[in-house]
Amino acid sequence: MQPSPLENFLLIALKPDNMPIGGMLFIVAFVFWIAIRQMIKHDRLIREGKKDKIYDEMIK
Repeated sequence: MQPSPLENFLLIALKPDNMPIGGMLFIVAFVFWIAIRQMIKHDRLIREGKKDKIYDEMIK
């Protein structure tokens, strides 16, 4: 009997030589989340008319 697609994926993903790729995916997702959070904060400052505050926010 063949494994289900999820089981097959886990068999491949959990091999020791593929673990760094999985870790990299979590790191990329975390950095992407930080970027989206900053984008929303900067857009809010632009809407409030505080464009000059964006640079101050970026160098914190």
